[in-house]
Amino acid sequence: MTTTDRAPVPPSKPPAGPHSGSWPRGRHRPGRHRPGRARVAGADAARGLAVLGMIVAHVAVAAGSSWLVQAVNGRAAVLFAVLGGVSPALMAAPVLAAPSARNRVWLRRRIAVRGLLLVVLGLLLAEVSSGPMVILVVYGVLFWLLLPVLFAPARALAVAAAVGAVAGPLLSWVLRARFGSPADADGRTVLGATVHLSDLTSPAGLVHALDTVLLSGAYPVLTWMPFLLLGMAVGRLDLRTAGTRLVAGGAAGAVLGYGGSWLALDVLGGRDALLASVAPVADRLGVPAELALQLLGGSALGTVATTTPAWLLAATPHSGSPFDVVGAAGVAVAVLGLCLLTARYGGRLLAPLTATGALALTLYAGHIALLASLGGWPQTAPWAATALVAGLAVASAWAWRGLVGRGPLEALVHSVSVRAAGSPPTVGDRGSDPAPMPGGSAAREARDMQNGTTGRAPDTIGYRGSSDPVREEAR
Repeated sequence: MTTTDRAPVPPSKPPAGPHSGSWPRGRHRPGRHRPGRARVAGADAARGLAVLGMIVAHVAVAAGSSWLVQAVNGRAAVLFAVLGGVSPALMAAPVLAAPSARNRVWLRRRIAVRGLLLVVLGLLLAEVSSGPMVILVVYGVLFWLLLPVLFAPARALAVAAAVGAVAGPLLSWVLRARFGSPADADGRTVLGATVHLSDLTSPAGLVHALDTVLLSGAYPVLTWMPFLLLGMAVGRLDLRTAGTRLVAGGAAGAVLGYGGSWLALDVLGGRDALLASVAPVADRLGVPAELALQLLGGSALGTVATTTPAWLLAATPHSGSPFDVVGAAGVAVAVLGLCLLTARYGGRLLAPLTATGALALTLYAGHIALLASLGGWPQTAPWAATALVAGLAVASAWAWRGLVGRGPLEALVHSVSVRAAGSPPTVGDRGSDPAPMPGGSAAREARDMQNGTTGRAPDTIGYRGSSDPVREEAR
C-alpha cells in the first residue's frame, strides 16, 4: 500500500482535460507510489490501532482484568470517533479552497448518504453481534449532526468540543436523573443498549431507539459529539507538521482529565460521596464499601449512575463523565500525533498498520461477524482468540490493500455516496492538481486560483489522479 505524508506539489503542467491523470487500477504494490493512492499514513495507522484496540476489547473480554484490556477499554472507540471527525474535515478541505454553495451542498449530500449507510450497516451488525456494542448507528447519526458545522473554523470547532465535553455529560446526567433510564420487562435498568431493527417496528421501539442514540445507550450522542468535533478541529490543521503539537496537546488533555478526576476524588473528597452512595449495596452484599465501589465503578457501559452527582467526578473508561471524555480525547489526540510523527520519519514500518486502518470499516464489520461464529471459544481462550482475529485482520488488510486497494465496504460506501450525491459541481471526477492542505493558506490559494495568478486549474472536490494525501483521505 502506498502511504505518503507529503505536501501537495503542483503538477509540472496543467491537466489536459477532465479525464487526464486517471486513477490507475489493478495491482498496487506496497511501497510504490501511485498517483491518487496516497493517504495520510499517520491517520491510517492511528485508525489501525483503533481497530486492533476494539478487537482486543471485544474478543478478550473474558480477560477483563488484564492491563491491555483495561488500556483499550473505551479509549479505542474514542480514538475511532476522533478520527471519524478528522475524515470530514479532510473531505471539506478542497471545498474550503474553492468555496461555492454548490460545492458545499454536494459534499453535505455525500456525507449525509455515508451516514445513512453506516446506520443501515450498524443495524445489520447489531442483529448478528454476539456481545460487542455496535457503534455504527450512532456514528452515522453523528455524521448527520456534523453537517451544519462541516465548514466551521478550527477554533470554533475546538471551542464547541471543549464546551460539549463538559456540558454534554452534565446535561445527560440531569435528564437521566429526572426521567430515568430505560428498563427491561422486569424493571431492571438496561445498560450499554444499542439500536436494533426491532426497535423500528413500533412507536415505543422508536422512542427507545431515540433515547438510546441520544442519551442512555452505549454511545450516546450527548457525550460522543465532542470527540468528532475535536477530530474536525484537528483535521483543519496541516497534518504534515502537526504531530508534535498533537502529542503535547493530547498529553495535556489526558493529564487534565485523569489527573483532574484523581484530584476531585482523592484530594477534594469526592470518593467519600461515592462510598456513601454505594453503602446500601455493600450492606446487602455483605462486602466493604470500597469493594462495592470497585465493583460498581470499575467499568461502565456508556453512562454514569445517577444516584449521586459524584459519579461525574470519576474517569471510568466508557462512562461519559466529563473527566472520562477529556482524558480519553487527550489520549486519542496524542496517539494520532505519535502516529503522524512515526509515519513522517519511518512510514514503511507502519505498512501493515496503515493497511489495517485503510480497511477499518470492513475489518470492524468482519470481526463482529467472525466473533459471532467463534461461539464460546473466546471465553475459554481469550488471548488465543484475540491473536487469531487480530492476526487475520492485519494479514487480510495488508494483502487486500496491496492487491486490490480500497476495502469492499469502503468501496461500497464510496460508490453509493458519490452516485447519490451526483456529479461534482465543477470539473468532474478526474484530472485535478492537488488540493491545498487544510490551514490558513486555503483561502489565499482559492483567491489566487480565482484570479488566475497561480497557473493552476481550480481545485474542487472528487478528483482522481492526485498525489495529495488529503484528496485520497477524502475518498
